[in-house]
Amino acid sequence: MGQTESASVTELLLRWRAGDQECLNRLLPQVEGELRRIARHYMRLEREGHTLQTTALVNEAYLKLVDQAHVNWQNRAQFLAVAAQLMRHILVDHARGLCRGKRGGGAQVLPLEEGLAFSPAKSAALVALDDALTELAVFDPRKAQVVELRYFGGMSVEEAAEVLGVHPTTVKNDWRMAKMWLKNELSPGCASGG
Repeated sequence: MGQTESASVTELLLRWRAGDQECLNRLLPQVEGELRRIARHYMRLEREGHTLQTTALVNEAYLKLVDQAHVNWQNRAQFLAVAAQLMRHILVDHARGLCRGKRGGGAQVLPLEEGLAFSPAKSAALVALDDALTELAVFDPRKAQVVELRYFGGMSVEEAAEVLGVHPTTVKNDWRMAKMWLKNELSPGCASGG
């Protein structure tokens, strides 16, 4: 998305925040391609035959975004970060529902390298990762946000830095440290029970 389009999105967000509901109708077509990119990234991480499709994930996120008028919108990057977070929560809620009847088994080893898929028990792994990420957010919220933006949202280092308002080097360092912490947390036999 070019700088002019980004400025237009930011302007629409600010007007929506100020109460102009029509701006939401003009905003979503401008960001739909990016929402689909984020949703496709998420769906590549999911198991084969997932019952949610990319379009359904975008639609669910849209319905939740409409209810986010109370958010203090700042810019396009923040909007996309909120959309990515909502998509993650939709998928985790879906996975938790699937796992309710499938309790048992050990901790899942989860690759945290970009471009790699989850292990075969992807729903349980997603829930385990979400739980660990929630725990990480308690003591280091920025590192948890970096994981959410990079791993789940598929954002580049520069995009994540823009959303967080930090230097790209900070994002790289947080990403590296968060991956190490999560790898330890999700390893079988870790102290917290994985």
